[in-house]
Amino acid sequence: SACSNEKTNEQTKQAPASNNEKVVRIATESSFKPFSYLDNQGNLVGFEIDLATALCDEMKVECDIKSYDWDSLIPSLQANKADAIMSGMSVTPERSAVVDFSKPYFNNTFVLIAKKGENLTMENIAGKTVGAQQATVAADYLTKNQPKATLKTYDKQDNAYLDLTAGRIDLMISDIAPALDWLKTDAGKDYEVQGKPINTNDVVAVAVRKDDPLKGEFDKAIDALKANGKYDEIAKKHLGVDLKSLEAGETQTADDKKPADSK
Repeated sequence: SACSNEKTNEQTKQAPASNNEKVVRIATESSFKPFSYLDNQGNLVGFEIDLATALCDEMKVECDIKSYDWDSLIPSLQANKADAIMSGMSVTPERSAVVDFSKPYFNNTFVLIAKKGENLTMENIAGKTVGAQQATVAADYLTKNQPKATLKTYDKQDNAYLDLTAGRIDLMISDIAPALDWLKTDAGKDYEVQGKPINTNDVVAVAVRKDDPLKGEFDKAIDALKANGKYDEIAKKHLGVDLKSLEAGETQTADDKKPADSK
């Protein structure tokens, strides 16, 4: 593919002869399975990695994807170390003040995850300790909507899962796709989605620098991939679900047609 997850020498070339040689540097965070994570060989893989590659192919540019810490993503864009961010990043007014966002490529819902049979809801978790990744819409949602719960934040989603299984937190609030992915693992087998997914009309999009014409290019490429079926193919491969059911807030997986929160 035209996508490299290594440093490319492309940037050091003299003025490219054609647009085909243009490089778009995409920043992601590598611990947000199934969106963007490292496989056993240490390669960046996931829904957003394949989507980024397909978008770059559509835009006829070369894509150079690098991993950053979550808190460094927007600073790396502003410092011109990256041209775009694809990292499960929700569109918020605060972020929109400093970056421009493309059309959404994912409609997100949140879920609470805890031990099977706990029957927790936003209403009955006062006094409980809830884990979330720091500086995320899920963490903000919890703070605003259940101030009586104690929020414990983590630099990486993976560290929240570790504390959940170790009993250091009572539950987690998370984006739905990574949560469903983790519940299918051995570590997540005693846990389940609590109640119904929470829909706040949260959407995920590509972030670019303010007034960068790249936004328009991403918009066109997202439309094209949705129209030609490539987007659905990538979503099905990585999310194991029909995206329309995820976006409707149903927790159905493709391989077992049973809701993830049923016994």
